[in-house]
Amino acid sequence: MFLIAGYFALKIYEHIQTLKDPQEKQPPQPKEKIKRDMLESVFSFEELVQKADEAFEKGDEQKALFLLQEAKRKKVDEEVLFKIGYLLDKQGKESEAMFYYQEALKIKEEYFIHNAIASLYRKQKVYDKAKEHLEKSLELDGNNAVTYYNYGNLLVDMDEKEKAKQMYQKALELDKTLTNAKVELQRLENE
Repeated sequence: MFLIAGYFALKIYEHIQTLKDPQEKQPPQPKEKIKRDMLESVFSFEELVQKADEAFEKGDEQKALFLLQEAKRKKVDEEVLFKIGYLLDKQGKESEAMFYYQEALKIKEEYFIHNAIASLYRKQKVYDKAKEHLEKSLELDGNNAVTYYNYGNLLVDMDEKEKAKQMYQKALELDKTLTNAKVELQRLENE
């Protein structure tokens, strides 16, 4: 028995002598890293955004988010940051969504980004900030019916119903097919 144990000890010693120093060894790359590197080398920024849009239209929001994050690695763009924020917001990750929306605003002020930020603030009942962003959205595009509709909703939450009616009316002037604005306006008029 002693001879067998000695033999195995010798073999283990010989094997250890053939091993290389750990510093020389390259660690295996995780599959995700390999997949990311392949995506980065294969698809352009525009292709990644297009593929993300296609995935979103098919209802695959996780894939869309992954592709948008890959696109962001190639180029930081306000539209990509906005879309990432939107998808995170849909997942209930409001603070992460807010971060991406605010980063998008730093690149370029767009009415739809202000609208999205206002929506998050409204959900959090931070009405003054929501109002601020809706007003900025209207400064950038005063002909956006959805912004007026959103502003009307905010004013209802703030118990400013007369002003809310005006916002819904303006939304309908700009887009007569905006059914939600019609419904909310009728509800307020019937109170």
